Amino acid sequence: MDETQETAFQREVEVAQAAGIIALGNIASRVLGVVRDTVKADLFGAAGSLSAYEVAALVPTMIYDLLVGGMSNAALVPVLSDYTAPERRAELWHLLGRLLSLVVIALSVFVLLAEVLAPQVVWLLGGGLPPDLQALATRLLRICVPAVLFLNLAGVVSGTLYALKRFAFPAFTAAVFNAAVVVAALLLSKRWGVTSLAVGLLVGSILQIVLQWPGLRDVRWRFALDLSHPALRRIMRLYVPIFLGLMVDQSAVALSYNLASRTGDRSINWMRYSATLIQFPLGLIATAVSIAILPTLSRQATGGRSGLFKDTLARGLRLVLALTIPATVGLWVLATPIVALVFEHGGFTPADTLATVAALRCHLVGLIFAAVDQPLIFAFYARKDTWTPALVGVATVILYVILALAPMLVVSLTLNGLILANSLKLVAHALIMLVLLQHRMGGLSGHGMWGLVFRVAVASAVMGGAVHLVVEGMAWVVPAGLIGEALLVGGGGLAGAAIYGVLAVLLRVEEVGLLGRALLEWGRRLTGPGR
Repeated sequence: MDETQETAFQREVEVAQAAGIIALGNIASRVLGVVRDTVKADLFGAAGSLSAYEVAALVPTMIYDLLVGGMSNAALVPVLSDYTAPERRAELWHLLGRLLSLVVIALSVFVLLAEVLAPQVVWLLGGGLPPDLQALATRLLRICVPAVLFLNLAGVVSGTLYALKRFAFPAFTAAVFNAAVVVAALLLSKRWGVTSLAVGLLVGSILQIVLQWPGLRDVRWRFALDLSHPALRRIMRLYVPIFLGLMVDQSAVALSYNLASRTGDRSINWMRYSATLIQFPLGLIATAVSIAILPTLSRQATGGRSGLFKDTLARGLRLVLALTIPATVGLWVLATPIVALVFEHGGFTPADTLATVAALRCHLVGLIFAAVDQPLIFAFYARKDTWTPALVGVATVILYVILALAPMLVVSLTLNGLILANSLKLVAHALIMLVLLQHRMGGLSGHGMWGLVFRVAVASAVMGGAVHLVVEGMAWVVPAGLIGEALLVGGGGLAGAAIYGVLAVLLRVEEVGLLGRALLEWGRRLTGPGR
């Protein structure tokens, strides 16, 4: 292996290892997210009171996504990455202090306004809920809304640590957040009902900051409101189009909740439960890979190394495709036993299972495209181009609104129709981004993308058929209830993983082997001498 090949291999392993660390955090987060929703389903089922909580909890999430969450990967990490060299660390800490100061002042004002205007906010998001549930949502929102400040502070810290390639601390923030909601629900629900969930959300947002603080052990910063730093202006310049695009996108989210609330007081819960299962592969695969490659892409874009830039992006996309396509097929085949296993306890009925499975399969229509879209968006962010993804986002949100509302002219509004419209929006966004990538950067020809898609699709189709037969056969012999569902999910999942793994090797899907080697190397380093 010559020096160039060795360097390329080291970059591949570095990306895979970084993705592995982030994936571990995402595994913890997604597992605890499923546990959180399992606890919610057991304690509250899909009752209207839980819909009231979901409306209240949406506000901190929306504001985080609109502000620091949307800014982090688009502007924070690419800009802060320019200041991570040892000789520029003092300037980085100076910049961080001003960012945190700005967030504290601006969002403290927002929290006060949201406390006062809580009834109006609830009406915008859940206007279809009965008056008593809107009143409950208002009370819950006033508990949840201070989390806006803490979530965004934690987001600034996360962006800084990702730029420094200190992945471990921010990778587990979402896991801590979900754990806090679970613990609060288990300890407080008998006395406080759904209010316990709001308390857990607030505590979890604070714990996100506490968890990450050790990662800033060498930081020297002070509170100061000074907007004159050129990096702040660069961040704002990059963020403005993202903000405008996210404003439109979050308006679509608000519309989807409002419309879902008009299809029944349990519909928001079915939508949220199914979305939790979709977020598992998205976070575990697409988000992990995208965050892992972003600092490298940013440096390669800054250095004008277009060939290396496209190589890194192609490796990320190939890894996403090799894992997301079989995950989508597996979720489709195992949808019913998975939903029954995870949620059908306590107040969650078999009818809720059927409704959630239908919603899940509507989500799955757009899953592969949503997963591919994330690295594509990050590639534009790394090139300091935030306008293109924002404008594409605006166009596809308009498409979503048309697809969601047009059927109302001839048929009644349905939850599955709303979710399917959102999935088609994701499909359109990914396809447009691929076309723009081809136009702006010359595409990724020569990286074997279509050949990989074909091989992975064949392996996934065979795996899906085999898993279906395995589950159908097991259904005749496993006992009814929780144990039977666990056996179906476990047996079908293990069979699917084994079959896909063998087929991936036979069809030379190299990414599966690369991921395995990277995880083994990472484990060796953790357990090696001096550890």
